[in-house]
Amino acid sequence: MAIALPCVAALGRLVESQLFGVKATDPRTIGLSALLLATAALDAAMVPAYRASTVNPVEALRLE
Repeated sequence: MAIALPCVAALGRLVESQLFGVKATDPRTIGLSALLLATAALDAAMVPAYRASTVNPVEALRLE
């Protein structure tokens, strides 16, 4: 998000021309987009973490 927010500011006119009725610096749109990206990242990280937490450590070490 630290990289994306300056990009949003720099590409503001492009965003305004592509999306009808949305300003490039609309805090609601930026906030919802950031929330969506954070949720997707959390979901992508939680599935492998959950699978790894259900493995018995002794069995995992035996397989190596």
